[in-house]
Amino acid sequence: MNGLIVGVGARPGVLAEDVVDLLRAVFDAHGVKPTLMAIPDFRTQEQGLYAAAQELSLSVIGVGASALHAVQAVCPTRSAKAEAATGFASVAEGCALAAAGEGARLMVRRQDGRGVTCAIAGQDDGEQA
Repeated sequence: MNGLIVGVGARPGVLAEDVVDLLRAVFDAHGVKPTLMAIPDFRTQEQGLYAAAQELSLSVIGVGASALHAVQAVCPTRSAKAEAATGFASVAEGCALAAAGEGARLMVRRQDGRGVTCAIAGQDDGEQA
């Protein structure tokens, strides 16, 4: 998949405004504008994620457990709390990498907000944001 993808991890009940605040800050700080938000399948019922995606003009894709599991070993940031809660130590980075596809790399490592995390991945073109 071409373009940059923002992977998002969130606590249940996350507010759209908290997601928007984090994503805007990260996009601005790194001079990037992803077109796709990748979220774990176990958070596809979170309306705050969809509302934030709509406000930021991002398409949303769910990342299945097997795809998320397959990239855990290459995710540099790990959270014991996330692993205890979800079974995955790296949700945002994992979603970004899994959705970006084979050969993808992290452009922005996990960033934290209020009840939400994000990371940005894309195909390796030699540039880093």
